[in-house]
Amino acid sequence: MNDLNILYVFYHGDPVLIGVFLTLLVLSIATWAIAATKGITLVETRRANRRFLQGFWNAASPKALREVVASGRGPLAEMARDGWHAAETYPGRHDLSPKGEQRLDDHMIRMIRQSLDRQQLRMQAGQTLLASVGSLAPFIGLFGTVWGIHNALIELSILESVSMDLVAGPLGEALVATAAGLAAAIPAVAFYNVFNRFNRLLQQDFEAFAHDLHAFLMHSDHAPGAADRQTDAPPLPASDTRPAAEGA
Repeated sequence: MNDLNILYVFYHGDPVLIGVFLTLLVLSIATWAIAATKGITLVETRRANRRFLQGFWNAASPKALREVVASGRGPLAEMARDGWHAAETYPGRHDLSPKGEQRLDDHMIRMIRQSLDRQQLRMQAGQTLLASVGSLAPFIGLFGTVWGIHNALIELSILESVSMDLVAGPLGEALVATAAGLAAAIPAVAFYNVFNRFNRLLQQDFEAFAHDLHAFLMHSDHAPGAADRQTDAPPLPASDTRPAAEGA
């Protein structure tokens, strides 16, 4: 074979080498699909958080604030709904004694922390797969290269005469497996680092808002337990408490 043709592997390769290339192809497609999905999600998340924070802190009345919390989108809005729901449904919210306030404070910290953890887990979805592709793909490609060279040498050993033309083709296709492994791994590592950086920035925003939310729900006149309970409005529902699948 005079020309290097990667399709030669699928025409003449054994099942193991074909499986290596198909595995790398699937991993590469999964990497780019996750990158596109997470990229869009991060952009929408940051936009939704900015809009919610603007509406939350600029609400002119308890009623307007409650509507902002109920209709808000994004992780910060879900954290606010979880905290609001916890404050409205806590059985001892009417206990104004020091012990009652301390129990309410502990309850709010626990509920907001759980909501914060859920949001962080959702934002990290897909990171495990990117890390796995980045670490495993080069070795999968190297295995394909070793396997291909092994088969090529066995085939060449049974020939009476061996020329450079006969050696270059099979060995060249085998070496492409290493390049394919790197082609799948490099984008995965790059995307993992980029998304990890964005997730750290979002985590700082989440923790800052969690602190502010706790202080607001405990002390603000606009918080549940002050003006909202006087309206006899039904409590806001909590956000979905099911954690997202980390590897999704």
